Amino acid sequence: MPQKTDRMSVYWKKNLRTLLILLLVWFVVSFGFGIILVEPLNQIKIGGYPLGFWFAQQGAIYSFIVLIFIYVVRMNKLDREFDVHED
Repeated sequence: MPQKTDRMSVYWKKNLRTLLILLLVWFVVSFGFGIILVEPLNQIKIGGYPLGFWFAQQGAIYSFIVLIFIYVVRMNKLDREFDVHED
């Protein structure tokens, strides 16, 4: 039984690592680009709108959706690796 406990511990650590990386990316995009770096980013125009405004209004939402899909793909791969996937 210790082997299974060790495997699940490794699984959980990889799961948390994935989650923390994705949360860090989300934080950087939403807080960093949307609030802290808004003024420098506003100097860049995309489609007539300042880039900082775009990140604050839409970019953070789009990046969150992309991060959800990345999480799903990563967790499916991790589940198969540790044989805890659903059939």
